[in-house]
Amino acid sequence: MFAGTLFALAAGLMWGLVFVAPLMLPDYPAALLTVGRYLAFGLIALPLAAIDWRDLRALTRTDWLEAAKLSAIGNFLYYLCLSAAIQRAGGPLPTVIIGTLPVVIAICSNLRDYRRDGHLPWARLAPSLLLIASGIALVNQVELAQLGAQGTATQVRRYAEGGLLAVAAVACWTWYPIRNADWLRAHKDRSPRAWATAQGLVTLPMALVGLALLPLLQATGLLAAEFALPLGPRPWAFIGLMLAVGLCASWLGTLCWNEASQRLPTSLVGQLIVFETLAALAYAFMLRGEPPQALTLAGIALLVAGVIWALRVRPVVTSS
Repeated sequence: MFAGTLFALAAGLMWGLVFVAPLMLPDYPAALLTVGRYLAFGLIALPLAAIDWRDLRALTRTDWLEAAKLSAIGNFLYYLCLSAAIQRAGGPLPTVIIGTLPVVIAICSNLRDYRRDGHLPWARLAPSLLLIASGIALVNQVELAQLGAQGTATQVRRYAEGGLLAVAAVACWTWYPIRNADWLRAHKDRSPRAWATAQGLVTLPMALVGLALLPLLQATGLLAAEFALPLGPRPWAFIGLMLAVGLCASWLGTLCWNEASQRLPTSLVGQLIVFETLAALAYAFMLRGEPPQALTLAGIALLVAGVIWALRVRPVVTSS
C-alpha cells in the first residue's frame, strides 16, 4: 500500500506538468502540442526499448494492439482535448473537471471490478469521495467566479467549449486507467517499465502521422494559416518543453502509474489521481508567481484528507 501510494504520488507530480504546457505556449495549437509531446515520448522510448528488449519481445500481437488502443485514447485523444480545453477556458475550469477523475474512476471501478479487487463498501468510501469532491470545488471556486464575471460573449462561448472538451478528456482518462489496470493485473509477471515503454513506442508512428497531417489541417483552415509549421514562433522553447513533458509526464509518469496499478485496487488507485490535480494547481501558482488563497488551501486540505481516508478503506472480498 505504501509503495503503491508513493508511485501514484510520483505519477501525479509528473502528470501535473501537462496542465502548464498549454499555458506556457498559448499561441501553439493543441494539435501541435499533442503531436510534439508524443513525438518526444516516442523518440525517448526508442533507446529505453534496448533496456527492456527481452520483455518487449515477449509481448504478443494482442498486447501491442492493446498498447496502441491505450495510447490512442489515453494519450493522444486525452491530451488533445485537455490542451484545447485549457487554451479555450484557461486553467481553472479544466482543472476542476479533470479533478473529478478520482471520484468518477472510483465509482466506475467499484461497480465494475468488485469481483477481482474486492468491494469497497460504499458507506465507508462515501466520506472520502465527498471530501475529494468538496476540496476540488473549493480549490476552483474563486477562480471560476472571477473568470465568469469578466467574460464577453465570445469568451463565454470559448469557455463553454473548453468545458465540453474537458468532459471529453475525463471520459478518455476514465477509460484509460481501468483498461490499463486490466492488462497489468492480468500480467503480473510482466514489467510495468516495459509496458510503459511499449506504449511510448506505439505513439511514435501515431505522432509521425499527426505531424504529416498538420499542413493539411492548416490548408483546410483548422489551423491558423499564419502559424509557422512545424516548430512555431518559439522553436527552442517548444522543443525543450516537449522533451521535458515527453520524458517526465509521458514515460516516467506512466511507469510510476503502472507500478501503482499493480500494487493497489483499481478503485483506490483511481482516487490517487488527485495528486495530479494538486500538482497542476501548485505548478500553476508557481507559474503565476502568487500564493494560493485561503479558500484554495482549505480545498487542498480536504483533498489530502479524502486520500488519507480512502487509504484506510479495505476491500471486502466478494464470493462468486
